Amino acid sequence: METLTLALGDRSYPIHVGRSLLDRPDLLLPSLRQKKAAIVSNTTVAPLYLRRLADPLLQAGVEVVEVVLPDGEEFKDWRTLNSIFDALIAGRCERSTTLIALGGGVVGDVAGFAAACFQRGMPFVQVPTTLLAQVDSSVGGKTAINHPQGKNMIGAFHQPRLVLADTDTLTTLCDRELRAGLAEVIKYGLIRDLPFLEWLELNLERVLAREPAALATAVAASCRNKAEVVAADEREAGERALLNLGHTFGHAIETGVGYGEWLHGEAVAAGTMMAVQLSHQLGWIDRHDLARVEQLLQRAGLPVAGPMLSVDRYLELMQHDKKVQDGRSRLVLLQRLGRAVLTDQAPLAQVRQAIAERTAHA
Repeated sequence: METLTLALGDRSYPIHVGRSLLDRPDLLLPSLRQKKAAIVSNTTVAPLYLRRLADPLLQAGVEVVEVVLPDGEEFKDWRTLNSIFDALIAGRCERSTTLIALGGGVVGDVAGFAAACFQRGMPFVQVPTTLLAQVDSSVGGKTAINHPQGKNMIGAFHQPRLVLADTDTLTTLCDRELRAGLAEVIKYGLIRDLPFLEWLELNLERVLAREPAALATAVAASCRNKAEVVAADEREAGERALLNLGHTFGHAIETGVGYGEWLHGEAVAAGTMMAVQLSHQLGWIDRHDLARVEQLLQRAGLPVAGPMLSVDRYLELMQHDKKVQDGRSRLVLLQRLGRAVLTDQAPLAQVRQAIAERTAHA
C-alpha cells in the first residue's frame, strides 16, 4: 500500500492506494465520527463489493445504512439525489454519520453532493471502484449532479475524510470502463508530468493487461498529481482548472449526445484531441507531438474524434462550461507536452476549425 496526503491544513486527508484494501477496516474506522455509517453504492458494484465493505464494519459494532442506486450517468440527477436523502432520513442518520461512496464517478459525485447538503454537511469517505474514479473524481472534493443543459452544473466542494483506492476492484471492471479511465490518467502526463507521460508510452499495454504493479503506479502517480494541484488551488481559482484538459469539449459531447451514450473518459479523450489540435493550430505544439498524443489515445482504445454534432452545437454547449467568465470561453490548451495553460485568447475561427478537424464527419 502507498499512502499519499492531500494537504489542506486541518482538512488534510490520506489517499490509500493498494491491493485488498477493502479487507482493511482499520483504515476506514478512524474516519468515522460515530458508530454509524451510510454506504451508497449502485446495482453493479453492490453485488460485488458491498458486503465486503459493510460486514467488517458491522463486526466492529458500526451500524450501517445501505443505499443502492441505479447504475448510469443518466441517474446523476435530482431524483437520485433525493432518494439518498430519503434513505438517510429513514435510517435516522445524523450530521455526524459518515457517508461512504462505494462505486465509480457517478456514485462518488452524487453521494458526495448528498453529503455536502444533508443537515448542511456530513463526513464523507470515497471508496472508488473504477479507474476513472480512483485517479480523478474521488480526489479533490468536487461533487455534483447533472442538469439537462450541462454536466456537473449543480454541486459543491466537499472534501472527503479519506480515499480508499483498492486496485483489486479494477479486475472486475469491463474493458470499456478501464479504457475510459485512462483518458484521465494520460491527462496528468499531458498537463504537468512529462516523465509520467513517457512512462505511460512505455507501459500502456501493461496497464491495459491489468498488471498489478503497473496499475498501482498509474493510480498513485495520478493521485499524486491531483493532490498537488488541489492542495495549491482547492476552489479552482487558477491552477486546478488545468485538470480540465479536454473537458470543455468533452462535456459538450456528453450533453449533446445524451448522458450515458459516451462514457466520461471517452468524451474527455475526444475533447483532449480537440484541445491538442487547437494547440497545434496556434503553433504551440508541432505535428510530431500532435501525432504522439493521438497515437497514445488510440493505443488506449479511446476515440480521437467527437460525434457528429455541428460546430455551432458544440460552441453552444461549451457556453455552459464552468470556466466561462464574463461570457468568454476559457480553454485548457498545451504550450508543450507536460505544460498546460488556461486561455481565453484562442480565436473563434481557430476553435471552430479544431472542432471540425476532430469530429467524426470531418
